[in-house]
Amino acid sequence: MAKITFFEIQGWEKRYLKNRLKSCVLEFSGERLSLENVKEAKDSDIISVFIYSKIDREVIKRLPKLKLIVTRSTGFDHIDIRECKRRGITVCNVPSYGENTVAEHTFALILALSRNVHKSYVRSLRKDFSTEGLRGFDLKGKTIGVIGAGHIGLHVIRIAKGFGMDVLVYDIKQNPFLAEVLGFKYVSFEKLLRSSDIITLHVPYNRHTHHMINRDNIGIMKKGAILINTSRGGVVSTEALIEGLDKGILSGVGLDVIEGEELIKEEKQLLYDQKNIRILANLVRDHILLSRDNVVFTPHIAFYSKEALERILEITVENILAFLLDNPKNVVV
Repeated sequence: MAKITFFEIQGWEKRYLKNRLKSCVLEFSGERLSLENVKEAKDSDIISVFIYSKIDREVIKRLPKLKLIVTRSTGFDHIDIRECKRRGITVCNVPSYGENTVAEHTFALILALSRNVHKSYVRSLRKDFSTEGLRGFDLKGKTIGVIGAGHIGLHVIRIAKGFGMDVLVYDIKQNPFLAEVLGFKYVSFEKLLRSSDIITLHVPYNRHTHHMINRDNIGIMKKGAILINTSRGGVVSTEALIEGLDKGILSGVGLDVIEGEELIKEEKQLLYDQKNIRILANLVRDHILLSRDNVVFTPHIAFYSKEALERILEITVENILAFLLDNPKNVVV
């Protein structure tokens, strides 16, 4: 019977795992795995961690029975992959868990702007129930430009087609078959900016996407466009957003992320790391954009649904069970 030790575990997660892994011996710790507490797992065949457990060579050396590390995250740079290879330890991750979750949140932001939900709410707090300036617009027949047609972007496209929207896509990798099946058109980056009524970003943050939307290209956007960012804050220049709003190029902006929070590598960091929460709180408090009634902001919660968090655990369980059946999945080592 395999012994599994879970670190960085919440109460509801413990109940879920006990129910799903009844054939295993389970141990739980709310702490991150470190040299100080590694002895808690010294007899474990399998350990499961989140991103704050730094599993380096010294930690691995103290786990002589270890055969599998399951990280409950997409990233795995907190694990010494080279040492795991040398020791023959399998490492599995959760490659994806929230595509539809983020896509749905994207449309929550779009609708908040297209139907002036946020603006109406702000007015109602002031006991102002006038309708002046609150005329919205239909999504049907409008053009949405999707920058990045990966897992999340494809969900956005499907939802957009359900609203009766025309869809333009910019992506460095193109799939003509999917374009035909889902009914969208690949275009150049500039063409997408010029032609879209709504632009939504679904790209990773790296040196190639840093300030992808900037002061040099904000001016070529269609006048009155709406910009949505649920990817990473650094993809969009704050200066460009302010200029776009001030000049009337943008009629509204929906943000789940803001520039300066790039230290958040995994969404669940916001659930566990109080330091990051404080940093984000300070950014939000002082951010020049967020006092505008045509800017809708949510505090990096596009990923945060009950179902998405359960999917993380479910994939973790599947990884463990597959390994025990000698058919490992989602293997990075």
